[in-house]
Amino acid sequence: MELDELAKILKQSLGIVHKQDIQSVARFLGTENAANKIQLGDDCAAIPDGDGYLLLAAEGMMPDFVTSDPWFAGWSAVMVNVSDIYAMGGRPIAIVDTIWSQDAAISQPLLAGMSAAARAYQVPIVGGHTNTRSAYNALSIAILGRAHNLISSFQAQPGDRLLMAIDLRGKLHPQYPFWNAATETDPARLREDLELLPKLAENGLCAAGKDISMGGIIGTILMLLETSNCGAVIDLDAIPRAAEVPCDRWLLSFPSYGFLLSVRPDRVFAVQQMFGNRQIACEDIGEAIDPPQMILKSQQESIIFWDFHQAALTGFGNRV
Repeated sequence: MELDELAKILKQSLGIVHKQDIQSVARFLGTENAANKIQLGDDCAAIPDGDGYLLLAAEGMMPDFVTSDPWFAGWSAVMVNVSDIYAMGGRPIAIVDTIWSQDAAISQPLLAGMSAAARAYQVPIVGGHTNTRSAYNALSIAILGRAHNLISSFQAQPGDRLLMAIDLRGKLHPQYPFWNAATETDPARLREDLELLPKLAENGLCAAGKDISMGGIIGTILMLLETSNCGAVIDLDAIPRAAEVPCDRWLLSFPSYGFLLSVRPDRVFAVQQMFGNRQIACEDIGEAIDPPQMILKSQQESIIFWDFHQAALTGFGNRV
């Protein structure tokens, strides 16, 4: 596939289009909370608390996902929130949920999936809201965590190397663009693999990054660049990929374990070694640069994929 054709597919993908919907909220909230100086646009709200931070986040599941695969939707609701906490160098404390269903029976597989994930990640579900007389089925979860040192979306700097860490020991969901390397994995390994993130933060090896979200790796890079007010050159050929998955589909996939890290060059080897010791792929896929543009390259081709001087993504940045 030609690079310009691939870029067009990526730019029109729902994962990236949906990120642009956040602009209406960004305009309403502003880029930070004026009273508490809490920066907005990260994977979690980082609330100063004593010698560290409380981390607060929430995720809602797609309605058709809740209806068509409720057990996995329940699992995923817990998983993505746990990932958000670890992505910022934190550890989860507890979860609350909101379930709306047409009757009590429909909510049972959602609850079963949530319960299975809560046990696997050892994060208690401590309350929430339930309505079993709704006209529709919906699920959202909020999570509380704590971090001593942050991995923040606001700290990438020109000259940083951009690393993609991903567990390739999984498979694609048959219907949705989810790379599942979690539900059939030893829970102890899941927790130990996630523990790498706060260790990176606490050892001073990484201060900037995000978890790879529904925007895929390309959408996640864009969000990091926007909040850090910088650009990047991304080598698509360097992105670690499952061999059986086509490139365009892979770039739009949401992995159960996937992180983008912006790392100072002298710390790259140490970071890669930590992931490598746990058989997790961690590849250098590009460099942060000063011009606020995202440039994609593959073999001998390159293209300006996004220019923040011309267009915002989420709106949580200062360029537009």
